[in-house]
Amino acid sequence: MDRLTSTNAVPAWDRFARWPPLAARLALGALALLLVLAALTPLSASMDGTASEVPEFSVVPADDSTPAAVPERDEDLAFYDRVIERVAGGENYYDFVVAEQRSRDYPVRPGIAVRLPTLAYIHAWLGKPGMIALAVLLLAATIWAWWQRLGEEPGGQRVRILGTALMAMGGALGLNHYFFVLHELWAGMLIALAFGLHRPGKWRAALLAAALALAIREHALPFAGLMGAMAAWRRDWRETAAWAALVAVFFAAMAWHLALVAPQVSPADPASPPWLVLRGLGGWLGNVVLSSNLRFLPHEVAGPIVVLMLAGWAGWRSSAGTTGTLLYGGYALAFMLAGRANNYYWGAVVAPAMFIGLAFVPMALRSLWRSAFTPAAQNRPTP
Repeated sequence: MDRLTSTNAVPAWDRFARWPPLAARLALGALALLLVLAALTPLSASMDGTASEVPEFSVVPADDSTPAAVPERDEDLAFYDRVIERVAGGENYYDFVVAEQRSRDYPVRPGIAVRLPTLAYIHAWLGKPGMIALAVLLLAATIWAWWQRLGEEPGGQRVRILGTALMAMGGALGLNHYFFVLHELWAGMLIALAFGLHRPGKWRAALLAAALALAIREHALPFAGLMGAMAAWRRDWRETAAWAALVAVFFAAMAWHLALVAPQVSPADPASPPWLVLRGLGGWLGNVVLSSNLRFLPHEVAGPIVVLMLAGWAGWRSSAGTTGTLLYGGYALAFMLAGRANNYYWGAVVAPAMFIGLAFVPMALRSLWRSAFTPAAQNRPTP
């Protein structure tokens, strides 16, 4: 049932409508505090308090032959360009990547600082026109997957158009060919696709999309782990085994990757600065805002929007809503604890589908308020 009845009964997919008053008041207080803190938290890519340039995630004209129309290439993007160029020229990735990285004063210790080769080879094989076509197809497939899932999930039908539009908004950055070399951009879109494709009992297509995301960037691993844990919670042992097998294959592939990198790494090579730096709320908000189209908004607006995204997911009582809450809440905690300020682009791993949570914000806020200040008898859920 997708509408409130005349007797103020609420549908079963409205999570906060069934909360006791004390819990709802505490949640409202915590949400209000987070919104204020998010508005006050400055968002910038900086290291040790010193500002550093943030690459412009702006739309680049299709005809980029005019030098004035093309932003100056960021050093990281230029490095990936060079790697792709050498792979396209027939060189083996592992024959040169460590030396190339070292020559630019990028750390190569530990070996995980060297990216997996998957995206470089895809770029080399497809070329720029092929990558543009792939980006369009991936975004279209992700939008379609979420149109389908919102139409099937309890409570999703009523926000289907808005939710799908928000998915398109969150994924639109993936069409900016200037940033096609960023691993997180592709991994994030593949995670959004896998999430949209997944259904309890129907998981094979989602598993394939997640496997591709893992092959590009190891930051997709928490998604695979979460899907396996939720399958185990449902006692779907076949799906649990499938996700466990994917994780095992990933670790085997990563071990192979590190083994190929290790012989070229010298003890004299400087180690990467630590990633566990406890950036707090700014780490989470900065990662999501700066690696999405929210970056065009003032931080006083963009930060609270990210908090509201998570609140919207939490208010949706469904398989997708529970998954989204755990997924985006888990990454939020991870970004608060790990990642330096210049790693803000990690947020692209979760940003695309996170936008869908905004479609459920009105319901979540209304239900929290009613649960907090309306007698429980008036908030009884419908069967």
